[in-house]
Amino acid sequence: MEKNWVSIFSTNQTYLIQLAKAVLEEENIETVEINKQNSAYTILGEIELFVNIQDVVKARHLIQELIP
Repeated sequence: MEKNWVSIFSTNQTYLIQLAKAVLEEENIETVEINKQNSAYTILGEIELFVNIQDVVKARHLIQELIP
């Protein structure tokens, strides 16, 4: 992954990642999802959501409003 991508959110809940991605992409913020979960045990490991460094502040604000 390039240096200009920053992790802004991680969870083991797939639906929360999908919800966060939808909100961010609606605001024209490009996202990258990295799934670190074990495929046999989805409760183990997390899914991380990355955005470009220039979008970090806005993206974190939107995520905090969505998922307090």
